[in-house]
Amino acid sequence: MTLREIVKLLDAKVCIGENRLDEEVEHAFASDLMSDVLTLKDTPMLITGLCNVQTIRTCDMATLDIIIVVRNKKVTEDMIEEAEDNDMVILSCPYSMFKACGLLYDAGIKPLY
Repeated sequence: MTLREIVKLLDAKVCIGENRLDEEVEHAFASDLMSDVLTLKDTPMLITGLCNVQTIRTCDMATLDIIIVVRNKKVTEDMIEEAEDNDMVILSCPYSMFKACGLLYDAGIKPLY
């Protein structure tokens, strides 16, 4: 599934990363616990309700480069700047984490485990 399709599916706003919307994504992980995120390897997409610059820094350390922020949280300029420095994509969607994950799963995105 492409990021462009994910944006449409989740009624998401692209905060940064417009140039990467044609990339394919197969797997995702959902968490608000950054300690869990740090245990991941080679997972391109994180679904989270945490909306702060520390989320971006944690994802950078975990080599995650696509972040979907749920629950209509407002992505800050600091987050966008940090994500831009690390060539990340940030999407913001109005849905709960549960609904976003369900829609992505139904559309074929696979869980990590």
